[in-house]
Amino acid sequence: MKHYKFPEQIELLPHLGKWLLLSGTVAALAGTASAFFLFALDWATATRLTHRWLLWLLPVAGFAVGWLYLRFGQSVEAGNNLLIDEIHDPRKMIPLRMAPLVLGGTIVSHLFGASVGREGTAVQMGGALADQFTRLFKLDNEDRRIILMAGISAGFASVFGTPLAGAIFGLEVLAIGRMRYEALLPCIVAAVIADQVGLLWGVHHTHYAIAVIPPIAAWPLLAMVIAGALFGLTSMAFANATHALGGWMKRRVSYAPLRPFFGGIVVAASAWLLGADRYLGLGVPTIVESFQQPLPAYDFLAKMAYTIVSLGSGFKGGEVTPLFYIGATLGNALAPILHLPIPLLAGMGFVAVFAGAANTPIASTLMAMELFGAEVGVYAAIACVVSYLFSGHTGIYRSQRIGHAKHRPTPEGMKLGEVAAYRKQQAQQAAIESDAPPL
Repeated sequence: MKHYKFPEQIELLPHLGKWLLLSGTVAALAGTASAFFLFALDWATATRLTHRWLLWLLPVAGFAVGWLYLRFGQSVEAGNNLLIDEIHDPRKMIPLRMAPLVLGGTIVSHLFGASVGREGTAVQMGGALADQFTRLFKLDNEDRRIILMAGISAGFASVFGTPLAGAIFGLEVLAIGRMRYEALLPCIVAAVIADQVGLLWGVHHTHYAIAVIPPIAAWPLLAMVIAGALFGLTSMAFANATHALGGWMKRRVSYAPLRPFFGGIVVAASAWLLGADRYLGLGVPTIVESFQQPLPAYDFLAKMAYTIVSLGSGFKGGEVTPLFYIGATLGNALAPILHLPIPLLAGMGFVAVFAGAANTPIASTLMAMELFGAEVGVYAAIACVVSYLFSGHTGIYRSQRIGHAKHRPTPEGMKLGEVAAYRKQQAQQAAIESDAPPL
């Protein structure tokens, strides 16, 4: 048996100092990058709204970004999925060019009207910047995993202003049903500092208010279960449709830059002719409206359609803010049906559709409490967990691993992107066995 000279708490101090230094430095870089990104995003959105004719250049913009990725970014095109893969199976360092490529690609997408988000950009910038420390400090694979997770947490926290949710997101997004607690301290430090750095740079996050939260009672709790199931099914439909369109485009259009070119034509022409500008970009004004007044019941479907086409055809950005839009407007539509206040259901949809699509119910619950107040925690937890369960083994991040299956048995360690083929193989095998003659 090994004899330790000092108490465990004393031996912990170098470990603590190491990760405070590394995580704090990563956070400062990621928070600064996110602040610059958010300021640029505000400029791009304001410019597009002022000059609506820019929408017609969306196909050209998509082609240009697609060409840049084809020429310089094939090794980083997988985006968030690349980060998840490198954490699970470290192979080679993530090129620093991931950060400027995704930053430029996202700003261009928003400037010309694609319906994309922003979390993917912040997370990829945080991860790419964090991985540069691998070579600088000669980190081993285990430490590299942790610093990448810290970079993810820093990017997420700084772009949304939710440090607790950001910290847990970096842990929870990697595998369904399992978290790596050895990275808990670095992720918390990175998330908190990155958020504060963004605020020091002058970043302002949108405020969403839920004025009235009903007391805990039988019907509101049951209504949250019903709403959570619908939010989860919506998450599943969004993820499956986005991946299906992306796969179809790759099979039909072999030259990658033409995919966002054609997708840009569909988005630009339909938005211009139908006057559907409210479904482009982040859509934050509509999200705010969803907390204040009834909106058209089809808003969530329209936003889904525009986001699926934009992301499925190859525009850069992220899925999360569009998911907030989809969830908030769906909650807005469900509120009168379920006899609950509009702001409450809009808020629960905001976080629960994201929880189901990203398979991050704990981070989403914490996000609700950070954005809307701790009083909403019970309702948010129910909506997010039920959404997570009803979204099945699907999600927006195909490289997520199965740590512990939600319901149906699924091999541990399998990627989400492989589950559908596995289920199909199982069904075929069962059909063969059922047709086999008895012995």
